[in-house]
Amino acid sequence: MNIKEVAVRAGLPAKTIRYYEEIGLIRPQRQANGYRAFRESDLHKLAFLGRARGLGFSIEECRTLLALYEDKGRASADVKALAEAHLVQIGAKIAELEAMQRTLSDLVTACAGDHRPDCPILTGLATSGCC
Repeated sequence: MNIKEVAVRAGLPAKTIRYYEEIGLIRPQRQANGYRAFRESDLHKLAFLGRARGLGFSIEECRTLLALYEDKGRASADVKALAEAHLVQIGAKIAELEAMQRTLSDLVTACAGDHRPDCPILTGLATSGCC
């Protein structure tokens, strides 16, 4: 398969596939003319990476997951530990987003949204934080 075909089948942009090759996540074969020649195993890895990235795993976590996937002697505990750590990170992000939502909701509620120049949203942004 060429890069266009594998991109369509994996549901990833060709640019992403080239990046994954550049950082060593995949290693497609090269034809005599230098073009990439993707195998079914490359397609499978790309789909795996796409799903892992879709769940928010970092590139390095994907590298680890891929290595664990390819290691038939792996302990599932290693995979679970990585997924659990990622789940904790997701929970922290959700809590952070919920706090952001509450703050912004309070600011929006406080703003009359009329023709007057005073705006609690701008005041809140100018005064919240470090100073």
